[in-house]
Amino acid sequence: MSTELLQKPFPNYQPCLGELLIEASLVNEQDVQRALEFQNRFGGLFGAVLIRMGAVSEDNLLNILSKQLELPVIDSNNIPQDANLLLDIIERADIGEDWWLDQEIVAWETPDNVLHCLARNPLSDTIHEVFYNIFPEQSIIWYLARHQDLDKVLDLLAKANSNDHFGDTNDVTLLRELAEGAPVVEFVNNMLSGAVDQRASDVHVEPEENHFFVRYRVDGVLYEHLNLPKERFNAIASRIKLISGLDIAERRLPQDGRLNTRVSGQDLDIRVSCLPGVHGESIVMRLLPKESQTSRLEQLGFEPDHYRSFHQWISEPHGIILVTGPTGSGKSTTLYAALDAVNNRTQKIITVEDPVEYQLKGITQVQAHSEINYTFAQALRSILRQDPDIIMIGEIRDRETSEIAIQAALTGHKVLSTLHTNDAISAFTRLIDMGVEPFLVATSVQAVQAQRLIRRLCPTCTKPTMPLKEIQTQVKRILQKEFTTQLTKTQEPTSFNTNDKIQEPKWHQPVGCPSCQGTGYQGRIGIYELVYVTNEMRTLILNRASATEIHDQLATHPMGFRTLREDGFIKAYQGITSVEEVLRITEEASV
Repeated sequence: MSTELLQKPFPNYQPCLGELLIEASLVNEQDVQRALEFQNRFGGLFGAVLIRMGAVSEDNLLNILSKQLELPVIDSNNIPQDANLLLDIIERADIGEDWWLDQEIVAWETPDNVLHCLARNPLSDTIHEVFYNIFPEQSIIWYLARHQDLDKVLDLLAKANSNDHFGDTNDVTLLRELAEGAPVVEFVNNMLSGAVDQRASDVHVEPEENHFFVRYRVDGVLYEHLNLPKERFNAIASRIKLISGLDIAERRLPQDGRLNTRVSGQDLDIRVSCLPGVHGESIVMRLLPKESQTSRLEQLGFEPDHYRSFHQWISEPHGIILVTGPTGSGKSTTLYAALDAVNNRTQKIITVEDPVEYQLKGITQVQAHSEINYTFAQALRSILRQDPDIIMIGEIRDRETSEIAIQAALTGHKVLSTLHTNDAISAFTRLIDMGVEPFLVATSVQAVQAQRLIRRLCPTCTKPTMPLKEIQTQVKRILQKEFTTQLTKTQEPTSFNTNDKIQEPKWHQPVGCPSCQGTGYQGRIGIYELVYVTNEMRTLILNRASATEIHDQLATHPMGFRTLREDGFIKAYQGITSVEEVLRITEEASV
């Protein structure tokens, strides 16, 4: 970006900001109209109003403003963090520090005699009148910057002047005032907008002794987004708690809340969790887009043989199908996709969830409320009197819920649910450990699927590679086994063979580029482990066989079986992900 020295007056910028944002598909006409109405009523900069509304993220706005105003955007690493450099200019200007804090402006000089200026509103006539009168002969560069970067350097001035404008206080009244102030409102909305733009599923606000961090979870991995002074934490935490219906005065007990808002053009349902820690409350926000369409089964990453098996399972009239995996492994998405696949409006489908994440058309969804003792088990008893054909249980957590689910399956209902286990085989021993009789498990459970989410390689920057020979040999053995199994079944070819031949490998590795924020990955896809309960399996379950014994039986079964790691290796072979990503995700999940 050009750093051409800019002198007054500023360039004649056209067209208007709203038109540029619409042209870039960052906002719609309704967002612009709402922002204009707000600006006409309450004042303020148009861009700041859009950020405060959550219509656009600050990073996207700055890119458009930079083009419109022909001003460079300065990175936080290029802003001096030495208060003495800033105070030198203040002394030369002979204007008190309060004026600089009030106008929200900082300036510093470099050895080439250039004055670098950063202001909340670089177009302010007041600022330019003062600057060009005090420094008439000096070259000046004006910059645009993120508000949190400007706030950080203003904090340096405030501390140097013993006048911390954010304040680290425990006064609830003052915290409420700060939480409702424009800087904090803008910061929180921009933080959420940035999370949406980067496809984050969660936002973590984590205080430490002298700083606090904002981290985004993108594609299952946490990345640091901001590192800010601790003095600003209480106001920002109070703002989050205020809009999510939590008590800002309570900092000793955990709290859970939620809010509905519109961010970067998306309607979001945000679940908020506050957990007291040594240095303050750790705050985590789970972002759930309301407008997210239910994924279809064929979009989840099933290999063709797995897709056929799973689709057949959910089409059966009764029995239990369990989807297992840790939190965040996509279990709910799989169940929603399964319900969407069988929802032909000829069956009564009822779900009981905590919470109901997405609303599905044509399906009765029940919200469990543990705080009023309305548990999964109690909800299930009522659901069975509703003449259901298919029941989806958010999670089997205890013996009571599992026994009611089993009774429902044994009386002709199809039951879908999730269970927390590391692999599919462990689901049987998990149910027995809950206190369910082995014969009930063996007769009611039809199939179990374990899954994980692995990151897709970024299509922009991926490059070919060749893994270790041990990996190649292992994958060749997996493919040959599956190839032989498919031919034995006389079904259509799988995705990894064409014309009765195994496809050539497409091994790739991540590189990193701006499109994927330097990670080398973009988006996620599922890997799966499917176990169908055969007569041999039922005998093993009745005899309380170990997971190892069940695995040994499955490995020799003619229907075929592959572990999570083996399914992941197939996707690495196809160039969808990397071998390193498969090993990272399945390190403790493979048998």
